Amino acid sequence: MFTRIFGKPQQETNALATLDKLNETLEMLEKKEKVLLKKAAEEVEKAKELTKAKNKRAAIQCLKRKRLYEQQIEQLGNFQLRIHDQMIMLEGAKATTETVDALRTGAAAMKAMQKATNIDDVDKTMDEINEQTENMKQIQEALSAPIGAAADFDEDELEAELEELEGAELEEQLLQPATTAPAAPIRMPAGRQPANKVEDEDDELAELQREMAL
Repeated sequence: MFTRIFGKPQQETNALATLDKLNETLEMLEKKEKVLLKKAAEEVEKAKELTKAKNKRAAIQCLKRKRLYEQQIEQLGNFQLRIHDQMIMLEGAKATTETVDALRTGAAAMKAMQKATNIDDVDKTMDEINEQTENMKQIQEALSAPIGAAADFDEDELEAELEELEGAELEEQLLQPATTAPAAPIRMPAGRQPANKVEDEDDELAELQREMAL
């Protein structure tokens, strides 16, 4: 049990410690490579000076040392490449392990939730909900039922009476006479006025004459 509890942190610690060790080794190799590159460059400069001084034998010795340094530099490059490859593989394995652990944790949580939610409990809960819904429907129907004098009315008789009223109204509309079109207005010829208008003008003239006589 304790192995299962403390196994995962121990594995993560080992992976992190290994990555740190690889990083330290990589930094050390890079420093050595820089030193060897500097020494190889110095041997080239020495060979140039010795060549100018006509000391060919010493110049060749410098070039030999330069090649030795270059061989070591190449070897260090191979070491760095292997370390990089090891770090990539370790980081990938660490990510894979973390992914598997996460999936395992999710599966365990899902399993626990399924145990907590029994199918029989779900069926029982749904039955209770359906029963409560049916009870509420009956209560609403009971509340909406007519009471008192309205409960004694016969729905069939009321519908028959309504049909009679609709039939009587339709019969009354059919018996009404058709409405006549309004008569067109009579147009008087130019220069002629209706008789009532002429009489009005005579009355106004007589009234004016009486006022002048006064």
